[in-house]
Amino acid sequence: MARDSQAALVALNRFGFGARGGASGDLVNASSDPRGFVKAELSRPNGVLLEAPGLQSTPQLGQAVFAYQDQVKQAREAAKAAAPAETPPADQNSPLRRNLSLNAAAEITGQMADAKPTGDAPKPETMQPSVAAPPGAKPAPQPLNVIQKTFRAEALARLQRATLVECGFTERLVAFWSNHFCISASKGELARIWAGAFEREAIRPHVLGRFADMLRAVEQHPAMLFFLDNQQSFGPDSRAGQNRKRGLNENLAREIMELHTLGVGGGYTQGDVTSLARIITGWTFAGRQGQLGVPGSFVFNTNAHQPGPQVLLGKTYDQAGLAQGEVALADLARHPSTARFIATKFVRHFVADEPPPALVARLRDVFVRTDGDLKALATTLVDSDEAWKAPLTKLRSPYDFLVASGRLLARVPEDPGAYLNNLNLLGQPLWSPPGPNGFPDSSAAWAAPEGIKLRLDIAAQIGARLGNNIDSLDLLEFAAADAASAETRRTIERAESRQQALALLLMSPEMQRR
Repeated sequence: MARDSQAALVALNRFGFGARGGASGDLVNASSDPRGFVKAELSRPNGVLLEAPGLQSTPQLGQAVFAYQDQVKQAREAAKAAAPAETPPADQNSPLRRNLSLNAAAEITGQMADAKPTGDAPKPETMQPSVAAPPGAKPAPQPLNVIQKTFRAEALARLQRATLVECGFTERLVAFWSNHFCISASKGELARIWAGAFEREAIRPHVLGRFADMLRAVEQHPAMLFFLDNQQSFGPDSRAGQNRKRGLNENLAREIMELHTLGVGGGYTQGDVTSLARIITGWTFAGRQGQLGVPGSFVFNTNAHQPGPQVLLGKTYDQAGLAQGEVALADLARHPSTARFIATKFVRHFVADEPPPALVARLRDVFVRTDGDLKALATTLVDSDEAWKAPLTKLRSPYDFLVASGRLLARVPEDPGAYLNNLNLLGQPLWSPPGPNGFPDSSAAWAAPEGIKLRLDIAAQIGARLGNNIDSLDLLEFAAADAASAETRRTIERAESRQQALALLLMSPEMQRR
């Protein structure tokens, strides 16, 4: 039984988000056939897709942003027109004067909605929304704008799926690929409102499909084009480039090669980056006027595309228009350096910070042999002995930790605010990595003393709120059963209160390691 429990713990923690509390029996189900338990989700490809009432497509959301911007602009103009003539000019150093641009104003509003609690703000809590304050205790909160409402709705749908799913392997795959092909919601209004749609439309449909298809979907998605400024890239010899006196923006091309496909040291040069930037000129999205297509949709602007053949990694691409970029992406997806880079990241994420070389080589070969079949890649990982024998030493990311805690406590989120606040506090704001390389994927990145202290504070708050009605030793049975260490059991038994016992359980290796 101990061996079965250990394998079940690996199945739930390494490949998923941990056991669900209550009478779900996750650990029992995983114990009977650990590998089958994990792979069961791979046989349900439609289960990766995420649909929820109110979630809209990228073009719909883009048009909503454009309409919101127009409303704000009109309101400002009306307020300015109605202002008395003798009103003195605004202080040049005032926050209002310093933030007159619509983009900056909307960003401030969005940040306020999900900002870190500071000053006299209420303490962060997890799993459920805070209890409402007594009437008259505080001013009524301002209504959320469409950008905030959309971001929170997308976040809630993702959190609820991760909390309710049986194992969580496919949701972990979604999180992995979303971080690999990351954008940042902090870029601006469009990035914030598109963050969830980007994951739903460009990542989820291809998590169990082909890497080349995901790559194309990602690089043609308006959120990625906006995030890495490709709408600002013009072929120097194109009609639009000559008329506007504008040239290349190499951001997207560089990150495609460095972060999305070949990886650092993958055999490309700066000249290849420039060539790819030329190849994908014209990849953009329709703006508010809809001159090129439905506002907020991907379009190919022929007038911005650099004409003529281009040489990339020693191969000449003489296709015309959009096809030139799509063929180049397909070749990058099949490049040997891409196979090695993806296999290494995959193993590092799921198994160990120092990926076992033999497992990396096996996954690389599968990637090449199957033409980037991501379901085959995931299946090979689960079937490997290394993935089951490696100790559970990787520290859960803040997102994994919060979701695992919610699952164990059987708390399905009804409001995303507490999660979003705590993710901000812990340094992993949802869909907002510090750079285009995503959030780090090593234990050291999350093991800093201040980060661990913040986790402990959050665990203590959960314990204070919920612990009085919970037997943490019983909950440990749901989480680990015989695989739980004697030290963890003794620590919980010696707790001074039920509240403290729950906090200690949430901070135990069985909950923090994967």
